[in-house]
Amino acid sequence: MLNKKVWPIGLLLLLSEGVWAQLPDFTEMVEKNGGAIVNISSSHNAPDKNAPQMQQLPEGLPPEMEEFFKHFGQGQGQGPNGDLVPRNSKALGSGFILSSDGYVLTNHHVVDDAQEIVVKLADRREVVAKLIGSDPSTDIAVLKIKAENLPVVSIGDPNKLKVGEWVLAIGSPFGFDQSVTAGIVSAKGRSLPGGNYVPFIQTDVAINPGNSGGPLFNMEGKVVGINSQIYSQSGGYMGLSFAIPMDVVMNVVEQIKAKGKVSRGWLGVQIQDVTRELAESFGMSKPQGALVAKVIPDSPAEKAGLQIGDVIVEFNGHIIETSGELPPMVGMTPIDQASEIKFIRQGDKKTVPIKIGLLPEEAQLAADTAAPKVKSSNRLGVTVANINDEQREQMKLTQNGVLVQDVSKGPGLEAGIQRGDIILRIQNTVVDDVTEFEKIVKNLPVGKSVALLVQRRGSPVFLALKIDK
Repeated sequence: MLNKKVWPIGLLLLLSEGVWAQLPDFTEMVEKNGGAIVNISSSHNAPDKNAPQMQQLPEGLPPEMEEFFKHFGQGQGQGPNGDLVPRNSKALGSGFILSSDGYVLTNHHVVDDAQEIVVKLADRREVVAKLIGSDPSTDIAVLKIKAENLPVVSIGDPNKLKVGEWVLAIGSPFGFDQSVTAGIVSAKGRSLPGGNYVPFIQTDVAINPGNSGGPLFNMEGKVVGINSQIYSQSGGYMGLSFAIPMDVVMNVVEQIKAKGKVSRGWLGVQIQDVTRELAESFGMSKPQGALVAKVIPDSPAEKAGLQIGDVIVEFNGHIIETSGELPPMVGMTPIDQASEIKFIRQGDKKTVPIKIGLLPEEAQLAADTAAPKVKSSNRLGVTVANINDEQREQMKLTQNGVLVQDVSKGPGLEAGIQRGDIILRIQNTVVDDVTEFEKIVKNLPVGKSVALLVQRRGSPVFLALKIDK
């Protein structure tokens, strides 16, 4: 019997179609840019206070490893005898040289609260860096080292990136300097928890702890993003990596270099996505835009006439498909710039001019759910109660609203109403008290989605409610 070699079908197809010749060669790009990539270590004398940059930690980690996996750069190293360095003593990350006179970029979480920041250059020199400024909201930090004639990277346009395009990362995963990984752009404009002002570039480039702050290159050898976050259950690469686009980065860098801090544009609205059910209740043909759940008093939005329940579908000529697209656009708009918003109100499309304001410091709102005295139940399966003046002041409420005391089986539970919610509006009708609430609920249509506005833990949320019978 003749010996036959078995070839995988996929490999035969690759060979037959000559695909091997089409795979990119990154060698020239790495040789050209490798000298501008740095390793960054920062010393900390106190426990890490940073928010996790990994969206899910692996289960069952020993305590000494938990902090390692909180950030790409946060973790333990090994001493000369192989012993673990004490917890939180070092943060290891990556960065790259922006200018020949020593400006270096990295992530905010790599250098946050650092006592000392050391930049290790590609030629193995180690230089103590000065923190010029950083921005937690975008996770960007600008450093300065005393050096001249340094190799630098070229900045590219992330808006020209296409999904499926090859990209490359260089960094120091787990402290291994000048490590190169490649992949493709998986998606653009991703919104992540805690990343309201960043439309992330998603890739499948292998990114691990220590890559944080390193560059993401396009095929022209230009930096289009800073690698910042991963989603992982194992603590390492799982094909979901996220980079901050360089247009966002450079906007922050220019502001930090000019005035040491970052100012952002502000509308003064709290928004959420439009679901299919909510779209139906607002008379929209499809889910689209950013639904206004709250208008801040004396804000640009209030002055422009925006109202709760409006759906913003366009900002300065840019279509808003999801709510996450709006904050980065507004945040990067210059303060006091005249802008234009298109929105849908009760099925009608409207356009208003608006003057962008300065984003104030964020205030933490909390709802007090103390037990009131008057309560009632109804066909929603929801028990509600009036709110007295003292409770209303504590919850920072206006004159309207009823408190949800209990939710049993029924349309309310299916809509997502929770105990402690404050019901503010039902289908554009303000709920003043229990009596008004009962009247509105009694007359709700059967089989049609209606919009319900509630305040939950200090923030407004729209829910879609439908009564079947």
